[in-house]
Amino acid sequence: MSSARSDYAELRKRSPGHFANPPDAAVEILDEAEQVAAAEEAKAAALRARGLPTEWSRTGVVYQDEYVTLVRDPVRFPGGALGTYIRSLPTSGADGVVLLPVLDGAIVLVEHFRHATRRWHLEAPRGFGEAGVPADEQAARELREEIGVAPTRLVDLGTLHPDTGTATDTVRLYLAEIAEIGPLGAGEGIRAAQAHPPQRVGELIRDGVITDSFTIAAWTRAWLRGLLATGPG
Repeated sequence: MSSARSDYAELRKRSPGHFANPPDAAVEILDEAEQVAAAEEAKAAALRARGLPTEWSRTGVVYQDEYVTLVRDPVRFPGGALGTYIRSLPTSGADGVVLLPVLDGAIVLVEHFRHATRRWHLEAPRGFGEAGVPADEQAARELREEIGVAPTRLVDLGTLHPDTGTATDTVRLYLAEIAEIGPLGAGEGIRAAQAHPPQRVGELIRDGVITDSFTIAAWTRAWLRGLLATGPG
């Protein structure tokens, strides 16, 4: 068995929930060897017809580092067609966290340079999860790393699936009450912190100034629950 296949089999044992086929699943993950081979052959034929590399049809763990694991599943699509589907999983298996810091009723956002987009973003502090670390503890760590302060209170805002099309990630959202702004995480790529009234943050979201999906989700969840100074009761 190839390394990609053996790593995939091990991952299935470790995280069976990510490979489950509920009774009403529209896309079925295949397991039997003959079905897996047929799914790869079908995908290879489709790639070949488009002049694309047929190695993109190979299933299993196709990439892994300390942050992300990419898998290509053999699947049966609605209607019965066979093929493959690529997904990403957090290597740690833990939930990420997002913090919406509130200082004296104002929301504190950081100016953070993001390598992926090659630009500065106005956003809420956030971070990857760590295996074995409870989400609320991870949230407090991220707050200390980015704005140098411990939360005086954490309010759980529930979970978010940031990309249901290609990622299994679950992110835990929090409102974090703070008493001050401490030293900023310059080593994290943060250059400034801005405090805005909650309604002003809504305007920045509306006008496309804030484009970070995690920040938009955390503000929206807190606003709709009436947890912000001018939010719905």
